[in-house]
Amino acid sequence: MTGFDPISLGIGTLALETVKATAKKESGGTLAKWLNKDVGKAAQQAIFRASGKYVQNYEERHGNLKVTCIRMDKPMRLDEIYTAVQLLDRSELRYFESIDSLEELYRESGKRSFGYRSDRKQQGIAVANQEQYLMVLGGPGVGKSTFLRKVGLEVFKGKHGKYKHACIPVFLALQRFNSNTVTVKNLIVDEFKTCGFPEPEAFTEAHLKQGKLLVLFDGLDEVPPAQLDHAIQQIQDFVDKHSNNRFIASCRVAAYKGGFPRFNDVAMAAFEDDQIQDFIQKWFGSAKDQEADTATHCW
Repeated sequence: MTGFDPISLGIGTLALETVKATAKKESGGTLAKWLNKDVGKAAQQAIFRASGKYVQNYEERHGNLKVTCIRMDKPMRLDEIYTAVQLLDRSELRYFESIDSLEELYRESGKRSFGYRSDRKQQGIAVANQEQYLMVLGGPGVGKSTFLRKVGLEVFKGKHGKYKHACIPVFLALQRFNSNTVTVKNLIVDEFKTCGFPEPEAFTEAHLKQGKLLVLFDGLDEVPPAQLDHAIQQIQDFVDKHSNNRFIASCRVAAYKGGFPRFNDVAMAAFEDDQIQDFIQKWFGSAKDQEADTATHCW
């Protein structure tokens, strides 16, 4: 099976095992017929080629970070600059809700600040491992989308990654819900179809039935207002129907109105000094910046 990197092999092996298990269980199904038609090594090669393309597409679309600023003329790899985030229970964000809740928090804490209890923070990837259904809330620009993308990258690393569930990540930008004809399943099918997976609809259904997908719903607040009710209903119904899979969603805290009873709501914690310093060191990591000691000056 030469010509495929270890990450592609890992995803390809998972996909092939899922296809074979489904074909065995549903002997008259689409995947069974495809395997009988395109038997042996050819079938394996088709799935592994598609898996390689899928990983490549994910890394190119979601594994790079480009910020429009004078110091950044080309994308940077997310893995190289990512700084681990921490998550809080949503109750820690009560200071956003009203003046009354802000005053209550002040009285509880005994100090005049917008802070939260540091002992309640947990590592983001650890929470993602614990929770099958996770809603990540936070203000604009705090790294919600980046966190979802990073979780997907960790899934691809298999045993060498920090995400401990064998599955295929599917990143869905919810702004694509631009009409009432869009469905979650069709968006997922399109992701697999683009990369050449055989029988993409049957392939998608097989992985959903066996609980082999991690669906990353990014940016609930970016759904066009006219389609918001449709999108919420689609997600609710989809999660209920395919409840043995794993799901992470993100939304701005001010725009979140609830409606996802299965999901555990958590909030992005602001960076502390050590996290800020770590990010600065990674951001100014080029040879030129190291020579000029730019990170130290910035810090």
